[in-house]
Amino acid sequence: MYVCLCQGVTDGQIRDAIYEGCCSYREVREATGVATQCGKCACVAKQVVRDTLSDVQSAQAALAYPAGFVSA
Repeated sequence: MYVCLCQGVTDGQIRDAIYEGCCSYREVREATGVATQCGKCACVAKQVVRDTLSDVQSAQAALAYPAGFVSA
């Protein structure tokens, strides 16, 4: 879905920017150009960033605990 019509930025592009290493709304904004023109999309863009960062952090936390192996 398009989040920023002025710059043509989609929610997928915002997520991709985070998956490629952006760790904040500011970094996503610099990487994609979202909310740099009229700014009406900033609230939605920030929500996508928050949700995606939360998902990434949850996934990393799940990987932080190694599986226990039982020797036979």
